[in-house]
Amino acid sequence: MSVLPPVRKDRIITQLPRFFNKGAALHTKDEFDTKVKTACQEQRTGTVGFKISKVIVVGDLAVGKTCLINRFCKDAFDKNYKATIGVDFEMERFEVLGVPFSLQLWDTAGQERFKCIASTYYRGAQAIIIVFDLNDVASLQHTKQWLEDALKENDPTSVLLFLVGTKKDLSSPAQYSLIEQDAIKMASEIKAEYWALSSLSGENVREFFFRVASLTFEANVLAELEKCGSRRIGEVVKINSNTSNLYATSKKKQPNCCQ
Repeated sequence: MSVLPPVRKDRIITQLPRFFNKGAALHTKDEFDTKVKTACQEQRTGTVGFKISKVIVVGDLAVGKTCLINRFCKDAFDKNYKATIGVDFEMERFEVLGVPFSLQLWDTAGQERFKCIASTYYRGAQAIIIVFDLNDVASLQHTKQWLEDALKENDPTSVLLFLVGTKKDLSSPAQYSLIEQDAIKMASEIKAEYWALSSLSGENVREFFFRVASLTFEANVLAELEKCGSRRIGEVVKINSNTSNLYATSKKKQPNCCQ
């Protein structure tokens, strides 16, 4: 039986990370949901700590998807990257509110000829990161089509969406200001959270992925709580011969063969 390595100290999340732009944030609250915090404190998070949450990263060719993932997972930047063929993925382990939590980051190809291959891996995503180049308006316009393709394989009501502009280091303040307005408008239309960052300098990269991990974790715990309803997650139900009434609403006498 394989044992997972311990979570890195720099992957521990104790509070909900802040959003990048209040006008384009999925949640503007400062703390995790009270029910989530209580469940974590009482160790009632069910199977959340044992599951791997799938995150897919989509977008045009050369917008910086691979560089983004490598900057966070490997703290490295290589400008001489090779285009992704099909898909690739990295696994990142976190500890959120004391609970282990894993993200599987799927890096998909941006080339049209690999689109059919990549799309087969979209299914089962809990978060979708749509990437565009802050210096390429066309790549921002294409994000709607990438999202549409990704949602064909997923339930739009249960997936978190993030719109991410890369290569911020290459934009002048004036250029960035103009495209940011369009990006926030796009994020609002597709109901995604907007972020701008630089894989070269690392600006906002760690903060962004911590935000993704935190919101995905919170959604998982809330879903687990809802699924279990009034029964507490992790509670052991004991049934023995002294149980007199398993169904309070039933007044029928149990047949002799079941007594």
